[in-house]
Order: sequence, then structure tokens, then C-alpha cells
Amino acid sequence: MHLGQDSGDSADSGGKRRTRRRGAGGETQPGAGGAQGAPETQASGLPETGRGREPEAADNTVRVEKPEQARDAGEDREPAQAADNTVRVSRPGPAPAAAPPPSGPPPKNRPQFAKPLTTASLIGWTLLSAILPGAAHLRAGRRRTGYILLGVFGVLLVAALVGGLVLYGSGNTGVATRDGALLAGVIVAVLGALGWFLLVLSSYISLKPNRLTGKGQIVSGIVVGVLCVSVMAPFALTASTVLTAKETVNAIFPSVKDEAVAPIKHEDPWGGRKQVNFLLIGGDGAGNREGVRTDSMNVASVNVETGNTVMFSLPRNLQHVRFRPGTPLAKHFPNGFMRELPNGGLLNEVWQYGEDHPEIVPGKNDQRGPRALMNAIGQTLNLQIDYYALVNMFGFAHLVDAIGGLKIRVENDVPWGGLYGTAGTIKAGYQTLSGEEALWYGRSRVGSDDFSRMARQRCVIGAFAQQATPSVVLTNFVKVANVAKRMAKTNIPRELLEHVTDLALKVKDARITSLQFVPPEFYTGSPDWQKIRTATARALRQSAQPSRRALAAGVTASPGATASPGASGATPTPDPSPTKSVTVRPSQTPTQNGKAAQSLSELCGF
Repeated sequence: MHLGQDSGDSADSGGKRRTRRRGAGGETQPGAGGAQGAPETQASGLPETGRGREPEAADNTVRVEKPEQARDAGEDREPAQAADNTVRVSRPGPAPAAAPPPSGPPPKNRPQFAKPLTTASLIGWTLLSAILPGAAHLRAGRRRTGYILLGVFGVLLVAALVGGLVLYGSGNTGVATRDGALLAGVIVAVLGALGWFLLVLSSYISLKPNRLTGKGQIVSGIVVGVLCVSVMAPFALTASTVLTAKETVNAIFPSVKDEAVAPIKHEDPWGGRKQVNFLLIGGDGAGNREGVRTDSMNVASVNVETGNTVMFSLPRNLQHVRFRPGTPLAKHFPNGFMRELPNGGLLNEVWQYGEDHPEIVPGKNDQRGPRALMNAIGQTLNLQIDYYALVNMFGFAHLVDAIGGLKIRVENDVPWGGLYGTAGTIKAGYQTLSGEEALWYGRSRVGSDDFSRMARQRCVIGAFAQQATPSVVLTNFVKVANVAKRMAKTNIPRELLEHVTDLALKVKDARITSLQFVPPEFYTGSPDWQKIRTATARALRQSAQPSRRALAAGVTASPGATASPGASGATPTPDPSPTKSVTVRPSQTPTQNGKAAQSLSELCGF
């Protein structure tokens, strides 16, 4: 062995060193006379001093340095050299691990979902999109479309909220009753139905149902088809309801073109009046009777500013009423209606008399009777009757059924129907009356008289006014509208309906009092007309006081106001003492006076 030569190397006769190579199996190829398994050493050709040994690399390779110039032209060269004239020789090691799956975005032809959609999840996202438009598109990765749909939906919600606040909060609810507004409502409902149908269909398609199995496509298609029909149903119902409303109001309320009245000024619909008077009539037009008998007659005098209302009830058997001076009826009956008949000439006959005598009452058919009755009642109360509304009493029963019945406090048992009330009995106490029961409660005279019946009729009207709220009417609107078209008649112009609606909403939240002209305070056979007018004026003054409240019979002024002693029509003046009340003194008239308007809530137990 020569100096500088590794013991594991084999040298030829010239002293040259031959590097060891690994075979294909990773074993070292021994040189001539070399031992197998000897460790690798540096092949720099320098004597080994113990300091030139390179440390092993962490990747199980050993760097073998080569001189810049080969010592021998016939020397074996390594197959690959590094840039720094070194050759890396790999050591045997463990087998390489399996290659990880390729990372990065999937190809464009693959679905973009985090997880493949099942049939149930696809149906669920489609259902959610019907409530929250854009949800399915966002799930499908179509963000721009999804955000646009969400934005449009939000704008529509805000617009609907603002519109509702503007209409209801500002007292302009009646605008919704205009023909143009109703037509716009129908158009919006139709567009909404079409829009939601396309929304659901687009949401379903964006979720790519074609990636489901054949069974999943069939199931999801059926469910989404049912959903498309379901989302259109509310809009279709709304359109149908609005159309019914439009037809109903146009059938009941005449246009000013058909009436001899001045055009309605929307900036001043009441013509500067602070009090508007409506005559509410219950007609007894049964199939076995000719004509219409007005068995229930009430005047609702409404304050335009506050909505406070006084209801004046006139008995059907009020005799020999007078008519306004200068009218044909006043000339024909200078001493009162049919004064020549001692037991005739009742108030409930005036309507039909006007219809039957066009030579005395001019006008068209179905207009002469209302005009004659408004003339008589206006002269009786010394009020200008502005409008009337007739409700057929038998149709009223269907109207009560349409709103689900009336809740009324029945003071005493009321037999009804049959010859002597043998059809049934309405028990005392708080009752929810059906339409037939409410009708007989207001009409029955078994064991009572006309004046008791008038009191019950007043409670029925008041209960209906309070319980027929907008929500109740809208819930049962189709039934109410169908009944109203058959049973109602009025001269309120169609163009005034929006203002009447706003006024009616005021009345619901205001104070309603009632005064009826019945014995013993008021005689019906020989009425004291001046006394009736005085009581009417007093009730209106009391209603105009914001802090006043009508109390029970022998009525006292409400706290905070007093009435001057003396005449019954004295004007009440404010009282600094809020707890003091003074009884209103009766005037010296042939019949008892002092009867004032009473609250319907107290009288009828609402």
C-alpha cells in the first residue's frame, strides 16, 4: 500500500486510485483487491490526514470533489458534475413516499361546490331562495347575480315599508281606494307573481340539477314545480281581492257624473264643513213585502277634525214629521206628513212615499225615497243630512256572518222568531251572535216594544262599527264584498270614498256617543220638535269638547267642564276644578228633559 492511498481502494501499477461506484442495486462496486462494504472516502488524490473527510449530507448523499483537471486522460468520468466540480453520490435509503394529490383550483368543467349537492340540499336552497332571493345563486358561486337579487329585494322591502308609513302614518290610507291605486295594485301583484316564478326557476337551474341522479332530478323537479305554483298563489289572491274591491266600490258608490253634485275637491273634500252628517238606514225589504220600510234610522254626525261622533236614533213610529220649508213635500204637507191621519204618517213610510209619488218628489227612481227621508230627518234634527247609506236588514245577517259574528252584552233574555219567539232565545250575558241572532236581537219585539228594540239596534250598529276592523274586513273581504254589493245602497260619490275611509279610521279611535228620541223623554205621537232640536245641538256641543264624556241617564257634565244653569242648550264652559261635576238642569218643557248622549261602550258593554 502506498502512502496517501485509502486502505479500501485498489491501486494499479502506476499508483492511481480508482473511485468506487454503486451498482444498480445500490451496492458499492469494489476495486481490484478491495474489500466490500468499506466506507467511502475522499477521492481528491491527496494523502489522507484525517482532516479532509467531508461530513455526510442530511439527504444521505456524499459529495465527492473532483480536481479541476483530470490526472489521467483515461480516468473514468462521473456522469454528471455539479457546477462546483462536485458529484453527488446518493446513499441507499427508504423508498420514496407516494406523491401528494395535485393542489390548486379544480378544472373549469368540474362543479364549484365545496361538497356535491344532494337532492335534499338542492331543494332546500331553492326553497330558501324563494324567501331570500339570491341565496341559491350565491351557493352556486354566481356571486354577482346573487348580490344583485339581494339588493333588489332589500330595495323593494324598504320601498314597501316607506309607502306603508306614508299612507297610514299621514292619514292618507284612503288613497288606496282610488281607481288608479287599485289598478296599480293589480298590476304589481301580477308582476310579483311572474317575478317570483322566474326567481324560483332561475335558482333551481343555477344549482345544476342535471348533476343529480335520474331519481333526484325527478323528485327535485316535482317539488320545485309545486313551489313555483305556491309562490304565485299569494300574488294571485291579492290581485283577485283588489279586483273584487274595485268592482264592489264601483257598484255601490256612484260617480259624480251620475249625480247632480259638484265635483269633489281633494284639498277640501267637505266643503269647509267641520261636521258631516250621514244617515244610516236599516231597510226591511223582505221578499213578501212591497217596497222598502226603513225600520232603523240613525244619523251619525262626525266631527271632521277629531272623529268624535254622535249617533241620533229616530223611532220608526215618529209621527207627522215636517219637511224643509220651500220644498215640494213641505208645500204638500204644510202641517206634517199625513197629518190628516191620526194614527198614520209614520217616519218609516216616508221613503216609500217618495218613491211612489214622482209628481211630488222629483228625481230618478231609487233616488226619490232617500231624498224625501233625508229632507224629513234633516228638518227634525235641524241638521243638513249630507249622505245616506241603506243596508238591507236581511242582508245584514250575511254581513255579520262574513266577519265572524258580533260580540254583544245581552242584558235580558231575548226570545226571537216564530209566532211568539218560539224559534229560540238569546241568553243574557256576553254573547257572540251569529248573523241570524244579531238580526233578531235588533228586530225582536217579543216581550218588549219599539223603543227597546231601538236600543238594541243601536248596540248592534255600534258593535259592528267597532268590530269590523280593517284587518277583519280584509281577512274576509271577498265575503264582505259579495254581500255588500247585494245589500248596500248609498249616494256617497265614488270620488269621495277615499276621504270617507280616512274619516272612518278617525271615528274608530274617537269617542262615539248616542242619543235616542224615545219616551218618556220624547213622545213620538205628538213630538216636541223644538225640544228635539235643542237636545241635538246640546249633544253636538258636548261631543266637540275633547275632555267631555257623556255619562248615564240624568246625565252629568264630565270632569273639567260645567254647564250653565237654565236653558238645556247652554254652552259648557271650562271648569278649573277637574273633579267637580254639575248636573244639567232640565228645561221647562211638557216632557222630561235632561237626557243627553251616552257612550255606546257603557250602554252596550263593548
